[in-house]
Amino acid sequence: MSDVAGSYWRSGVLDPQGPVGAAQNTILLNATTIMLAVVIPVILLTLGFAWWFRHSNARARYMPDWSYSGRIELIVWSIPALVVLFLGGIAWVGSHDLDPGKRIASSAAPLNVQVVSLDWKWLFIYPDLGVASVNRLMVPAGVPIRFQLTSATVMNSFFVPQLGSQIYTMEGMTTRLNLLADKPGRYPGLSAQFSGEGFSDMRFVVDAMPQQAFDQWTASARTAGGKLDKASYSELARPSSAVASSTFGQVEQNLFNDIVNSNNPGSGTSPAGHHSAPTISGGT
Repeated sequence: MSDVAGSYWRSGVLDPQGPVGAAQNTILLNATTIMLAVVIPVILLTLGFAWWFRHSNARARYMPDWSYSGRIELIVWSIPALVVLFLGGIAWVGSHDLDPGKRIASSAAPLNVQVVSLDWKWLFIYPDLGVASVNRLMVPAGVPIRFQLTSATVMNSFFVPQLGSQIYTMEGMTTRLNLLADKPGRYPGLSAQFSGEGFSDMRFVVDAMPQQAFDQWTASARTAGGKLDKASYSELARPSSAVASSTFGQVEQNLFNDIVNSNNPGSGTSPAGHHSAPTISGGT
């Protein structure tokens, strides 16, 4: 996974490759500009005051009895108020427009992907295609991806910096996320939540490709064999790090739901308190 680590450091949120990432990049730049509109004048005024009121400047007026100025009070309070208003407006609009659960408008039919965070690797299940992969997410470029995410262990965080919107995975719950890669490319993904000893190796690759290439990969995954069922999942779920990417040509039906509703899908029983799994649409 060393190529993933190197790719992560070469590109990130400032190099968006999808509509969600681009919108978040715009919010980041706008917020920075608004804050710099305050920070830069303050720095310049601080330097200007220090220079003007230096000991050797006889023209500087020292007024020890000065106590109040309505104009200064207006400036002092209006500028922070405007900053809060502008930043609050950006956050309000952005939080609605970029709701992780909000579907991306597109003429292309969306691809459903179920994500499970494990110790310390990522499992991607394609429920409509009947295949699955580990630490490698294959997607068609220009097609909306609808994610359902959960954790089979501690809370984790799914994040593809160039595509945007990190979102948490939690045991016994599902979160939802919608992303899209504008063009073919390889985009690094990672866990953004510390989760123990193998956390630093909990990385994956998003390979966005033309639809025809994606169809070919799906066909090759099916012919490659390997079935992801309760037994093979139990083996996969054992803690391990720096795991090489792999694929499964078959996936047991409803395996993702079994993972959500049970600590141990292989047992066929659900633990107390997991009678139903709530769905959460939330992220950053």
